[in-house]
Amino acid sequence: MIFGAVLAGGVGSRMHVGSMPKQFLPLGDKPIIIHTLEKMLMCSKLDAVYIGINAAWLEYMNDLLIKYDLNTDKVVVTAGGNTRNDTIFNIINEIEAAYGEDEEHIIVTHDAVRPFVTLRTIEENIECALKYGACDTVVPAVDTIVTSNDNQLITSIPDRSVMYQGQTPQSFRICLLKDLYAKLSTDEKNILTDACKICVIKGTPVRLVQGNTANIKITTISDYKIAQAIVSSNIDGLEEDTLC
Repeated sequence: MIFGAVLAGGVGSRMHVGSMPKQFLPLGDKPIIIHTLEKMLMCSKLDAVYIGINAAWLEYMNDLLIKYDLNTDKVVVTAGGNTRNDTIFNIINEIEAAYGEDEEHIIVTHDAVRPFVTLRTIEENIECALKYGACDTVVPAVDTIVTSNDNQLITSIPDRSVMYQGQTPQSFRICLLKDLYAKLSTDEKNILTDACKICVIKGTPVRLVQGNTANIKITTISDYKIAQAIVSSNIDGLEEDTLC
């Protein structure tokens, strides 16, 4: 079976909006997370879509599902964790409690605050995860990348032609992700930035899926303004060629 996982456990501290987590902010005529969930539900290949929410906002999320007529058997709301990967594994636990463990289970993890993901991207994630076991959505880097070890001087300027910006979805065979995570040391777990790094640390190949430049993550006020402009101009369907 194939499961969507909308990751919404954070509180949006970088947005400096004190009233609510950023995934609940209005975007056009509905909250950001509802846009994202609707995109996931467009994919008929997903058997269920789980939403990992900060525990204090579970009731609010359930109310939104009712308000926007998305309170279906296909959508499951559960508590998120303290970190991104905690939220993913909380969702995996819920999936396996309901459907059992199965080597064929696929999980498609996606940021709640990336509301412009396309159906093509979701479906290609599913295809790649089924075929290769793990995949990450990326777009080629368009700016020169500069690294600095001390935040003051340039340490290196990598070759931009091999640089990519990571997006989501990130998709995996659940059994593979669990097995690799169990093999991580405490120090390795402490340096995780996303689920794909679990695979990279353990030397497991991660296939690239071509993303979409409009598939932005709404992290700052500037991102939020850009997202409002995208909604207003209805350009969220822009597509690019696939790498998979």
